[in-house]
Amino acid sequence: MTDPHAIQPSELDQLPDRDPEETAEWQASLDAVTKAAGPHRAAYLMRRTLERAEGAGIALPKLLETDYVNSIPTSAEPSVPGDEAMEQRITAWNRWNAAAMVTRGSKYGVGGHIATFASAAWLYETGFNHFFKGKEADGSGDQLYIQGHASPGIYARAFLDGRLNEDQLDNFRREAGGNGLPSYPHPRRLPWLWEFPTVSMGLGPLSAIYQARFNRYLANRGIKDTAGSHVWAFLGDGEMDEPESTAALALAAREELDNLTFVINCNLQRLDGPVRANFKIVQELEAQFRGAGWNVVKTLWGTAWDELFQLDTTGALVRRLRQVPDAQIQTYQTRDAAYIRQDFFGGDPALVEMAKLLSDDKILECFHLSRGGHESRKVFAAYKAAVEHKGAPTVILAQTVKGHTLGEGFASKNANHQMKKLSVDEFKNMRDLLELPIKDSDFVDGVVPYGHPGADSPEVRYLQERRAALGGPAPARRVHPVAPLPAPAEKAFASFDKGSGSQNVATTMAFVRLVKDLVRDKETGKRWVPIVPDEARTFGMESLFPSLGIYSPKGQTYEPVDRDQLMYYKEAQNGQILNEGITEAGSMADFIAASTSYATHGEAMIPFYIFYSMFGWQRTADQMWQLGDQLGRGFLVGATAGRTTLTGEGLQHADGHSPVIAATNPAALSYDPAFAYEVATIVKDGLRRMYGEAAPGEDQNVFYYLTVYNEPMPQPAKPSVDGVDEGIVKGLYRFNTAESAGITPPANAPRIQLLGSGTAIHWALKAQALLAEEWGVAADVWSATSWSELRRDALEADEALLRGEERVPFVRQALQGAEGPVLAVSDYMRQVPDQIAQWVEQDWSSLGADGFGLSDTREAARRHFGVDAESIVVAALAQLAKRGEVKAASVKEAREQYGL
Repeated sequence: MTDPHAIQPSELDQLPDRDPEETAEWQASLDAVTKAAGPHRAAYLMRRTLERAEGAGIALPKLLETDYVNSIPTSAEPSVPGDEAMEQRITAWNRWNAAAMVTRGSKYGVGGHIATFASAAWLYETGFNHFFKGKEADGSGDQLYIQGHASPGIYARAFLDGRLNEDQLDNFRREAGGNGLPSYPHPRRLPWLWEFPTVSMGLGPLSAIYQARFNRYLANRGIKDTAGSHVWAFLGDGEMDEPESTAALALAAREELDNLTFVINCNLQRLDGPVRANFKIVQELEAQFRGAGWNVVKTLWGTAWDELFQLDTTGALVRRLRQVPDAQIQTYQTRDAAYIRQDFFGGDPALVEMAKLLSDDKILECFHLSRGGHESRKVFAAYKAAVEHKGAPTVILAQTVKGHTLGEGFASKNANHQMKKLSVDEFKNMRDLLELPIKDSDFVDGVVPYGHPGADSPEVRYLQERRAALGGPAPARRVHPVAPLPAPAEKAFASFDKGSGSQNVATTMAFVRLVKDLVRDKETGKRWVPIVPDEARTFGMESLFPSLGIYSPKGQTYEPVDRDQLMYYKEAQNGQILNEGITEAGSMADFIAASTSYATHGEAMIPFYIFYSMFGWQRTADQMWQLGDQLGRGFLVGATAGRTTLTGEGLQHADGHSPVIAATNPAALSYDPAFAYEVATIVKDGLRRMYGEAAPGEDQNVFYYLTVYNEPMPQPAKPSVDGVDEGIVKGLYRFNTAESAGITPPANAPRIQLLGSGTAIHWALKAQALLAEEWGVAADVWSATSWSELRRDALEADEALLRGEERVPFVRQALQGAEGPVLAVSDYMRQVPDQIAQWVEQDWSSLGADGFGLSDTREAARRHFGVDAESIVVAALAQLAKRGEVKAASVKEAREQYGL
């Protein structure tokens, strides 16, 4: 089979050979080594030569794979500072309490994971004792992305250092009582401990990369010195199957994020079985990360293997380790010495001779216990190499055994992810293995006890002293007391109140114009973080390029092709705009990092992420959930919104459902503004709530989602009546009545209430005129800026009623006394306005753009979905005819007149 990385003859033909004789000599030397010492020796020499070339800076393709051995040889390992025996005892207590917590909770059927932390215990403990910087020293400390399934071990350590008590451990995964612990790292549920949500899997590594990148962004813009912050992401080898896990590897290398380390716990198992049963996941990951430009450190084998490698004078052992697939390595973990002698050593004469020198105990020690990820010395060496490496991010591939120290029933078993408890006998065996001072009598009624050496014990004092030296507890989330950001000048918002006159302006452009004014504010302008996934020109944002600059750690090393134009493409090291290319997932990761900077770095930033509406919630709703969990604040802006406003784009671009998805997120305040002044009012109130003086009882940890449109329309002035601003923020206000619109309906004319959101209000206004002029019906038009906020308020009123409190939902208050039925219309599926139907006292009906979008003109698309002005008229007449207020024949007549 052809090596895809090999240089092909056609490539060689393109390279002029200035000394063919010398080339022939090198080739002859390689042939001679191959003939005399074998192909393995030749391959060894070639690898070492390539490594030397790479180290010397010679421009050659990088070696993507190295041997299946530790990157740092034993002779080069630094000594571990501190007391290794003490750290061993601390780790033993953590292992015990993590297993005890999950086992004790199993009687409630709430689940939990034991085996992951058992394999990763030393990966965390070494970091906590020697590397992870806390938040109580200078700077922001390190950012720790903890592997979700390892959370019991983190809780166990917090118990040991006095931050958690037994009652809390006993309420693991039982939060309803108010004293429980969430299943995984959930900042919204345990905001003093967890900083970063890492379940769903795959989102942790993606977020970690963009967090490291955002740290550099803050520093390069002069907002916060983040030089002392390091981002650590703890991942499982199975998690690396998620496409998001590797989506931004090239970005991290391209921007030389040496403030980032991935620690991949390679226990060779995912949830159902081996990660790469017939292959080798460590080698695959090494090639993937090296190819992307990362520094790779492999920590595979423990010190018990040193003797074996010293005996390997022919390279047979290293060759065999490269050959054995992962599933067989897992099998060795569960087999006796005779099986390993036969299967691993038996196929090569050199290995047969080596095995003769090894006792059964030695073989079992190596194959059952000794892994690089289980030894503090190996892990310390890898971490030290990572933090000292400059110019590229580092990935540490640490091999472990899933279920290590939990006994033969757990270690390397395919089912261990689903195994939630140990028996009393298994705990006693574990106690003996870990040498913990727990007596048989401590197991009362078969309940495994928690273990603690005492608040003033040497172990706890050591643990706390090490954390104090590193800057305080970790992980920990801190929201530093900071003064609310001052409100921007009123002028920026008030300029939209007068409308656009005869000028047609789309609400997308209105939002961009607002931002252009806000980023000029002397107090808060620098805190805006514009984020866009390579669609800035689509949204009319190119005018921001030269004024704000596009962030690039390299600055601009070229002359842009449009340099002679006013709105040229400008990149800068202190650029403010994050233009991510075509990656909505990366842009969302940017947004999450910026939106939580108020906690991570004590610096409130105001991100707005503007995106093609269809490719926001539909693509990245999981990250929006992560954003809510992480208590992020900012503005998501779905531009080119709606199902019918994108002329000619069609099914895959026409968004008729994002507000439905947004309504499922408890932290999302979703708005569908119709007019420019509504956009300004919503943004103004969002800045107040999230960054200024929030009202009593208001949750600041929310984010805003605005849908804005690319349909240029005349922007009206804000109605000069009381309650408009309140209605905009709460979700509904009367834009006009038939009379205030200049329409004079007949006396005693039937009346209907038309509720429209977003661009649909323009169809409602046209329908208002048609109903009066052609059918003698008076219609009032309401702007429904947020169906979901109306629903949220109504749900809260229902909850209050259950508590015996009388509260009238705002939607009912607003519509109180409004005559006739209500007809709601939007450019989204009917489910969007129907959210509030049950709280509307009037007769209710709705129109919406249900189904797949299609390519056509706006007018044709709206007629197709039955949401245009004429369709609204027919629907309104049908509602009134049902009530006997117009003749039934009028409905048929209107349908025929309008060609419906």
